[in-house]
Amino acid sequence: MNKKTLSLFALVMMNVAAIDSLRILPVSAEYGLSLIFYYVMAALLFFVPTALVSAELSTGWPESGAMYVWVREAFGPKFGFMIIWVQWISNIAWFPTMMSFIAATLFYCIDPNLVNNKPCMISVIFFLFWGITFLNFLGIKTASIFGSLSVILGTLIPMGFIIILGIIWMIMGKPLSISLSWHALLPDVKNIDNMALLTVLLYSLVGIELSAAHAGEVKNPQVNYPKAIFWSVLIILGSLIFSSLAIALVVPQSKLNIIAGLLQAFETFFNAFHLHGLMPLLALLITLGALGGLNSWILGPSKSLLIACHDGCLPRQLGKKNSHDVPVFILLLQGLIFSVLTALFLLMPTVSSGFLLLTNIASLLALLGYIAMFASAVRLRYKYPHVKRAFVTPGGKVGLWFICIIGVLSSLFTITLGFLPPSQIAVGNVLRYQLTIGFGIVFGCLFPLVLYSLHEYWKKRER
Repeated sequence: MNKKTLSLFALVMMNVAAIDSLRILPVSAEYGLSLIFYYVMAALLFFVPTALVSAELSTGWPESGAMYVWVREAFGPKFGFMIIWVQWISNIAWFPTMMSFIAATLFYCIDPNLVNNKPCMISVIFFLFWGITFLNFLGIKTASIFGSLSVILGTLIPMGFIIILGIIWMIMGKPLSISLSWHALLPDVKNIDNMALLTVLLYSLVGIELSAAHAGEVKNPQVNYPKAIFWSVLIILGSLIFSSLAIALVVPQSKLNIIAGLLQAFETFFNAFHLHGLMPLLALLITLGALGGLNSWILGPSKSLLIACHDGCLPRQLGKKNSHDVPVFILLLQGLIFSVLTALFLLMPTVSSGFLLLTNIASLLALLGYIAMFASAVRLRYKYPHVKRAFVTPGGKVGLWFICIIGVLSSLFTITLGFLPPSQIAVGNVLRYQLTIGFGIVFGCLFPLVLYSLHEYWKKRER
């Protein structure tokens, strides 16, 4: 693609494809009508600041590596490596949650009770994950073809379909499982535990920095990129909010399964409209879409870690690539860590609690990476003021400070909420739950620093 030829529409579509996901819909449906409030606040306090800052950084430092490069340039390779490691680990911690959604979708049409059968869930999770991993061994071209088809067929079509069904349900005057009042629009802050799921909801809005890498190719980026952010926010929030509301309309909160809730809602709609014959096809499409979403994240962070290998942060042997330019050793290590994390499901009282635990760890680790990104943006504005940036955060240095402080504070607040077990889901011993999250975060941050220091030590010994 030639420079300065990326249209406003193309950039908006990139943002929508990177963030929209069916997996998060049952989780946000837990909030009922108040999910509108939460999504709007998440957009103003996190989504938009992330888009603005990542656009400035990616146009100033357009080489591959994103956060690793930004933090490396701001604070040095040691902390750059820590951040890319945190990103990589947070993605691995997220993989089991996506795989549990995929397995639950398949099981729901066979026997919904299998969703709580841990041996069956874990067996299917392992089989599908390693299958997608080996697919990526064939190279980015093969993986991207599969990803493009799966997103169109398995994400956009089901999401639009459930919104249409929800509208028809309301027009026909059928009973609703939530209250559509002004009072219900506001969140319940009497019990702070009810806000714990906000961590997962905010995490559903991460990823806009992926498209920000193309901001330098946009015509008149100072005008068009803010427009792209505006339309992206409207489309993404609209699709997520109305799809989630469609689920909340027909599935009572007390019966909503945060893994299989999407299929619960479709089953209710299909039974009411005599369309139950479509359920197997829909389940296959949703499974395909979820596998496509997983496929897009398996190789991306691993390739960023590969850049760190080339910079000497890790042994070069770990960055060995096959004939398709794929870092096979990193992917195998990723799969091994994934398998260990998935075993955590066996230690939790229910699959839903395991889903929440691993999603929380992934969310909090990812948010630490965004805090580093906001700090890097401020640091680089002063450290390299003359570096040309095709897009600059509005308001000069004051505007950048304001945006970054909002992003950091919202990230820290959400991290704090992540330690609170939600009242909707049984997690067993609360202290064990919190200690597990704490251990996951500490391990995720300290391990790369120790690994980097050991590698530096051995490099000096070899000289």
